[in-house]
Amino acid sequence: MFRGEVWQMSMAKPLVSSEGDTRMVVILSSDAMGALPLKVVVPLTPWKEGYASAPWMVRLPPVLHSGLESSMAADALQVRSVSTVRLIKRMGELPDGFITQITGAISLVLEGKNQ
Repeated sequence: MFRGEVWQMSMAKPLVSSEGDTRMVVILSSDAMGALPLKVVVPLTPWKEGYASAPWMVRLPPVLHSGLESSMAADALQVRSVSTVRLIKRMGELPDGFITQITGAISLVLEGKNQ
């Protein structure tokens, strides 16, 4: 599990053996941070044109090898740490430029300014 990868994440509590809802997320954790079985992720949601005016929403088109079938939005307001047990299926990976845009949106959320 590496920075920039797109994964299906189980919405069920870890260690619960039932198939529940899943959600696509992108991993933002540094690959060098691996002491705990946690990853910092941002959830993805289907893109809506109304998101264009929200600076914390980053549009992600379905680029090659991303695993995305349609345009998605990375929602920087919902950044979180999750157990790696909840990451159940690797879908693909995003180009570095999109990861930079997402981390910039997170900076905006945390600091209130663009970097």
